[in-house]
Amino acid sequence: MKPTEPVPGGPCWVELGTPDVQAAQTFYASLFGWRCETDPRPEAGGCTTARLGEDAVAAFSPLYRPEQRPAWTVSFATEDADATAGAVRSAGGTVLMGPMDVFDQGRFAVAADPSGAVFSLWQARAFRGAGRLNDAGALGWAELRTSDPRGALAFYPSVFDWTVSSSAHFTHWGADGADFGGMKVQDDDERAEAPPHWLPYFTVSDTEATAARALTAGGEPLAPPTHIPGGPWVAVLRDPQGARFGIHTP
Repeated sequence: MKPTEPVPGGPCWVELGTPDVQAAQTFYASLFGWRCETDPRPEAGGCTTARLGEDAVAAFSPLYRPEQRPAWTVSFATEDADATAGAVRSAGGTVLMGPMDVFDQGRFAVAADPSGAVFSLWQARAFRGAGRLNDAGALGWAELRTSDPRGALAFYPSVFDWTVSSSAHFTHWGADGADFGGMKVQDDDERAEAPPHWLPYFTVSDTEATAARALTAGGEPLAPPTHIPGGPWVAVLRDPQGARFGIHTP
C-alpha cells in the first residue's frame, strides 16, 4: 500500500529550484500534463505551483544563491516544525533555514542529514501539501541516494519515526503503515557527480514513452527504463537545467 495523501512523517510536497522557471514549466508540463500558475506577489519570490486539474502537486522556484545547484527538494510532513527541527539537530543533522511561517499556508524549514542530503519540513496550516500522491503526474516515490547508508538508518527513523524494511539490495522507508520511499547507496560514478540527495519519482502510465518524450524535450537519461522484477518500471533522468528526477510505472 502507498499513501494517497500526506501523512505525518511522509512526503507531502516537492519543489524544484531551477535557473529557468519558465523553461522548467514547459519541460515538465510536456511530461506530466501539469498546469502552472505563478504567484504574482513580490514576496512569493516567483514561486510557481504545478497542478493536475485543480490539485497542487509540485512547485518551481528560482535559484536564490549563485552556488545553488538545480535540484528537486522533497518535503516531509510534520505536526510541529520546530520540534522536528530540534530532532534533526539532536540526530546530527543541520537546519539550513527556518523554521519560518509561509504566509498563512504553513511553517517551513530546510534541513540536511549528516551526509548533506537536503530535505524540507512542512507543518501544514491552510496548505496541507500535494493534493495527489501516486497518481499519474504526481509524486509517487522518494528515494535517498547516499554514500552513508548506516548513518541514514540511524538518522531518519530517529527524526521521523519511520519504519524500515531492508533486504540485501534495498531499504524501504514507511510512515503511517505505508511505504513511501527507499534508500539506494551511491555508486562511484554517481558519488563523483552528485552529492547525497533525495530523488523524487513521479508516477507515469508508461515509463518508456515518458522517457522518450523527456529526451525529445531536451532531457538526458541517467538510468534507462528498467523493469524491477516483481516491481515497477523505473527510469532516472536529468532535465535541461540539470536537475535529477525519476519516473516510475507501478
